[in-house]
Formats: sequence, C-alpha cells, structure tokens
Amino acid sequence: MPNTTAMGPSSAHFNFAQYLLDCNAQRPDKLAFVDDLGSLSYGALAARIRAVAGALRGCGVHREERVLLLMHDCNDWPSSFLGAMYAGIVPVAVNTLLTADDYAYMLQKSRAQVALVSYALLPVLQQGMALAQASGGHEVQQIVVSTPQGPLPAGVLALDDFLAAHAPLTECAATGADDPGFWLFSSGSTGRPKATVHSQINPYWTATLYGQKVLELNEQDVCFSAAKLFFAYGLGNGLSFPLSVGATTVLMAERPTPEATFKRWRGQVGGQQPTVFFGAPTGFAGMLASPGLPRKDETQLRLVSSAGEALPSELGHRFKEHFGVDIVDGIGSTEMLHIYLSNLPNRVRYGTTGWAVPGYELSLRGDDGQPVADGEVGDLFIQGPSSALMYWGNREKSCETFQGAWTRSGDKYVRNEDGSYTYSGRSDDMLKVSGIYVSPFEVESTLVQHPGVLEAAVIGAPDADGLTKTRAYVVCKPGVVLQADELKAFVKDRLAPYKYPRVIEFVDELPKTATGKIQRFKLRERALQTP
Repeated sequence: MPNTTAMGPSSAHFNFAQYLLDCNAQRPDKLAFVDDLGSLSYGALAARIRAVAGALRGCGVHREERVLLLMHDCNDWPSSFLGAMYAGIVPVAVNTLLTADDYAYMLQKSRAQVALVSYALLPVLQQGMALAQASGGHEVQQIVVSTPQGPLPAGVLALDDFLAAHAPLTECAATGADDPGFWLFSSGSTGRPKATVHSQINPYWTATLYGQKVLELNEQDVCFSAAKLFFAYGLGNGLSFPLSVGATTVLMAERPTPEATFKRWRGQVGGQQPTVFFGAPTGFAGMLASPGLPRKDETQLRLVSSAGEALPSELGHRFKEHFGVDIVDGIGSTEMLHIYLSNLPNRVRYGTTGWAVPGYELSLRGDDGQPVADGEVGDLFIQGPSSALMYWGNREKSCETFQGAWTRSGDKYVRNEDGSYTYSGRSDDMLKVSGIYVSPFEVESTLVQHPGVLEAAVIGAPDADGLTKTRAYVVCKPGVVLQADELKAFVKDRLAPYKYPRVIEFVDELPKTATGKIQRFKLRERALQTP
C-alpha cells in the first residue's frame, strides 16, 4: 500500500505515479481508460507507465529534466504523463489549441528534451520547433508520436517503437513529496503564459480532499470530463481523481460539442456510460439548447461538476429540472491545481460558488491587505496543500501570487452570511471565456495590427445565458470600412482560435479619461444595452 501517514504521504519519499500504481495493484483487470480507439486496464496502464519511464531514461533524459506533452486526450496521455513522473522526469502538459509561436516559447522555456505528440499535432509542433531554432534554439532531442496514422518524418519515432527499444523501469525514482512533479501553463493578463511548477504530492491532495472527500468518487464510477487533461481541472477529473479510487475514465480526443458529449453519455463510444460528468457553464448552455439533448433515462449520471467560469443559477435549475441531478459548481485554478471552493453534492446554492473545501482556508482582503467583512467585496486568497511551488523563471510574478502560505487567486468574492461565497469578477482584466482565460490586452494588440484599425478595446459581456463572451469595440482608420468577419478571421489567424472576439462593434471613438485611459466601464454599460 502507499507509504502514507494520518497526515498524508511521507514527505521524504513520495512518487505520485507509484502511489497510483499501489492504489490499483489489486485490480489489474479493471478498466482504467477508454478512448476513441480502445481500452486500457489497470494492469496494462502500470506496464505502459514503466515502459514510458524506461524509454525516457534510456534515451538520455535525466531526473528533473522536462519533456513536452502535446497530445489530444487518449490512452497514451496518462501513460506518458505518469511515466515521466515515475522516472522523476517532469512532464510539461500543454494546451493543444495553441499556435506554433506559443509552442516555440514553451519549448524554450522548458528546455524540453523529448516531445510526446499526437500525430495530428506534429505539423504545428515542427513549426514551433523551427521558430524556436530561429530565435535561440531548443533542446528537443527526440520527437515521439502517439498512434501515427501515416508515415513519419525521418528521425521521428512512433511511441510503440520508442518503448520497444528500451527496457521498462522497474522501480520508480526516489522522489520526495516536494520535488518538481509536472508543469502546467497559466495565462497572464499581459505577456507570455506562466510556467506553473507543481510538486509530486499536489495531485494526491486534490484527489483526496476534493475527489474523494467532497465528490465521494468510488471504484464503480465512470468519469468523463469535457475539460481536457492539459487543464488543471481536466487533469484532476480525468486522471488523478478516478485513478485514486480505481474508477474508469472515458477520454475523448475531439472537441466537447453537445453531440460528441451526448454520444459518450449514451455509451455509444467505448461502451461505457459515465456516472460522473465534469463540464463548464458554456458547455451546459450549449447542451440544454441542443435538439439532441438526451432524456434522463438515456443517461447514468449521478453527479455533475462545473468549474472554469461562474455558473448562472438559471442554467443550474434548468439542468436539474431535466436530469434530476444538480450541477456542483466550484472554482479552482492552475496555481492551486484544482477546486478549493465549491458547492456540495448534497448542498447546492445556485448563484454562489459554495463553501471552502475542507483542507483549504480562504481569506477575502481589501486593497489595504486587511480582511473585509461579510457582504463586502474582497480579493480571494487561498491557503492549502496543493499550491504550486512557483512560476518557473519568473520571480516577480511568483512573489505576487505565492505569498508565504497564501496564494492570491486574482478573483474577487463576497462572503455570505451562511459562509458561502459569491463571485464578483476578476482583480485584473482577464476574461474567462468558455472556461479558458483570455487576455483583452492580447486581443487588442492583435486587432490593431490590422492595417485598417486605429484603436480597439476588448471587454467581456454577458450573452443571453449570462455567460461571458468577448466583445471588441473597433475604431477604423479614416476612410476605411471593415467587416466584422474579416477582423475575426484576422485574429484567428494570429492567436489561438478560442481567443477571437465573438462580437465586433465599430465605433467612431472609444470613451476615455482626461489622461487617455479607456473607460471600460462605459463599454460594459453599452454592451448591456446592445444585443
């Protein structure tokens, strides 16, 4: 059994991958993962983890060096992620929706020695490597492709061939609980994303404190997450939570459209019907509006979780009315790895984000750094065992966010009389769109690169379901007439597609203060009056 104490695992010797293998050593034939192509038992998963670990070590990657993990959700994703951790190597799990320029930055930042990539993402990775090489170089020694669907370029290996060329690692690295375990990238209000470094022990705490003690997941559950594994939210939902209790996980490579999601709910792909679904408010709105919405008796859902953006109460009530199951809304962050503030399966108060997850302490502070009274808006700080170690190579931002035992969330909240918390917006200008952070500054900077644009301002505005969508206000250069679709396409070509403004409104001028600062509150007021 895992080396644990009443207070948790031993800090001197802890390897998260080995912990999960120990948890499931008595169920080798139990189904661990089902993806679009096949299934993986717990016994096969254990063998695959050791094989990946041995291959990474065998090709010359040393402990605490990094490997890039750029894969769509599939059975090879957890095998690769945990295989690296088993070897004491640090997987850098990255968003599959980004641009070649983003990957060039991440390769250089991480100094990744190996890149593990899905076949469909190989071209954009190679473009990123070329960009990195042209601007200072990268350290990738080997590209390894998961389930190739065609011929591979010279020097690029299929994952199965890579594993076959090396002996499995029979014993995990002698890592400690606080050793670097993996990286996730967290978006910032300006500049490049921040490389968030999590320890080996952090996913143990999120699985224990939230997955087991709040959601009460168990071995009989089948888990399915719309949020992908490269997100902190998805990593818990689809990997650490289910594996910690011996449950089964359904993985899906494609986008979580309502149609794709419903197929999994009905068990039409992989033959497993989820009992637990993890989604986000934008997704729930799309599902409830879909003509293909399943009947309650077509699903096996017993528990539904939401995070990523605030859940409008009306959506929660409509979902409960149709399926007879509440949506358990919570909030987490890349920095805290998963949810620390949440409603409870047996205690849901729609319109709030619920109560502090046991094991975490919350504090609302004013601009002076002092606690605010109940009913007053304050900046949310969290203290808990799953906080990241730092932002790699960014001391300034690390000091701003990780303040002693406390982590600054960047969110504003109000504490209610019953101890629940109500969301009041961001402390910076970041927007949560479909559960993913979008920087208005980044979108504005891209819009003004268009030769016909003079100025641009981007805000978040609620749609008919109360969900935040990006809205851009654009001032054209004199004599220029532009179309909204043209500018949307312009942004999509230069940024990750999810960042483009959903609505573009052309204006003669932007409201500004006497010093020339854009008055965003006036644009928000205008948005509320404009469909």
